[in-house]
Amino acid sequence: MDELLDVVDLVADSGFEGIVTWLVRLVGLVALLAGLVLWLFTEMGLLVVPAVLIFVGLVLLVAPSILLLAAELS
Repeated sequence: MDELLDVVDLVADSGFEGIVTWLVRLVGLVALLAGLVLWLFTEMGLLVVPAVLIFVGLVLLVAPSILLLAAELS
């Protein structure tokens, strides 16, 4: 976890936190939409893949804000 906070701190110091934050959020949105499309529009008997994509998408949408807040507090 310390290595991840070091990387986030490095990104925040370099001035690219806005670009990286929105890039991670965009990847999260794509994963969320892919999971919803797989779940709603296909006949998948195994619902693990859409559920994992939806969960990962939600985490990636929320994670940048939490990581940058943790980096600023430490």
